[in-house]
Amino acid sequence: MLIKLSNGRELPMEVHKVRIVQKTRLVPIEERLKAIQEGGYNTFALRTKDIFLDMLTDSGTNAMSDNQLAAMMVSDDAYAGSESFYKLAQAIEDVLGFKYVLPVHQGRGAEHLIAKVFVKPGDVIPMNYHFTTTKAHFELAGAQVLEIYADEALNTQSKHPFKGNIDIEKLKETIKKYGVDKIPFVRMEATTNLLGGQPFSIENLKQVKQIALEHKIPLVYDGSLISENAYFVKLREKGYENKTIEEIIKEMMSFVDLFYLSGRKCSCVRGGFIATNNKEFYEKIKPWLPVYEGFLTYGGMSTKEIEAMAVGIREMTDLNVAGSAAEFVKYFAERFIENGVSVVTPPGGLACHVDATIFLPHVPQSQYPAGALAAAIYIVSGVRSMERGTISMDRDPDGNEVFSDLELARLAIPRRVYTVSQIEYVVDRISWLFKHRDLIKGLRFIEEPPVLRFFFGKLEPIDDWGRKLGEVFKKEFGANF
Repeated sequence: MLIKLSNGRELPMEVHKVRIVQKTRLVPIEERLKAIQEGGYNTFALRTKDIFLDMLTDSGTNAMSDNQLAAMMVSDDAYAGSESFYKLAQAIEDVLGFKYVLPVHQGRGAEHLIAKVFVKPGDVIPMNYHFTTTKAHFELAGAQVLEIYADEALNTQSKHPFKGNIDIEKLKETIKKYGVDKIPFVRMEATTNLLGGQPFSIENLKQVKQIALEHKIPLVYDGSLISENAYFVKLREKGYENKTIEEIIKEMMSFVDLFYLSGRKCSCVRGGFIATNNKEFYEKIKPWLPVYEGFLTYGGMSTKEIEAMAVGIREMTDLNVAGSAAEFVKYFAERFIENGVSVVTPPGGLACHVDATIFLPHVPQSQYPAGALAAAIYIVSGVRSMERGTISMDRDPDGNEVFSDLELARLAIPRRVYTVSQIEYVVDRISWLFKHRDLIKGLRFIEEPPVLRFFFGKLEPIDDWGRKLGEVFKKEFGANF
């Protein structure tokens, strides 16, 4: 909930009580320097014991509700025919309107099955923007991913309310150029993760659906942050201000042929599913579910997670749940801007994204500015963020570097996990870092996996800048901070 204070300032107000707490520790600067060096300047390699605030991701790190935890206690552990699955199926039908459900262990399990069943070598797949694992699955199946976003999408300092929109003219040109036979489906991602969690409008979704329908091309919808997208529609799209989140979600789903999500986000549970009203699609995917995921009524998830997901799917339609992370991101972004730190605007749905290109103009993309910034943020704060830039891209088949469209350090906001005072701490440390940004140099790979290198790659700082940054920090704050 967003409330207005007497001084006119807006503040995100938690509409829940904290009943269970988990201790965290701010390790001293020397320990942080050792941890980031041992981790190859890759925040994925850091251990929880070395992290003060973990803002790496909102995937699987959200706080579940009391009702979700209670539901886990009554799960049916049957391998086949579990009643827990039928509760989930009913929730999906009630909230999303889909009759056929295929549970998977998480979102990339859904991507794998969709790629296997629908994608063939030589295909092209238009989408509003790629996600790392999505692109990997489709390219491994022999397809080419085409991002047909509007030009405004790459402007990090924009005020455009729906930077996740597909460019309609580009979509028409793509279909004309490649032909219907080469396009298995059009994919829309809500919200566009790598663009800064940016939503698309229902009007744009309608236009995309109309074009797809004219050419008999299915519309696939990645709804991992569907409730946040619906929340932004309510706030930003004319005619939807008086509609509920559930009504907006149902309208969006009326245009969708095949839906999938990572439940680790909106439903706050480790799992996922594919859903559709197209029986032919369902029957094509179903035989492969036991091969790669699990039986039809558990799909690689525990039945406890299935019970919690059934509750989470319903709870994500609550206005305060849908907006909980979005309003914190908005507050986060506004505080950064007040301190002169450039972030992606308008604020998105999953994280506050610091623009590393503006933050570190002296670090070329070939030296991975977003990765360097993420490492520097950890050194001065103990906060783990994530690189979303060129390190998150893989090299082309010839081994050449593929530069990312954007260089962002992502500070994710898991739902109902952090408080305003913790946000203020992060803003303070990164604002200090901004004043000392000239100390940060680039990175270079010393170990580089062939695919999804951002997970396991190891790098080293050029000119040992991490140690030098740490020394300056210690002089100002002391060795214990």
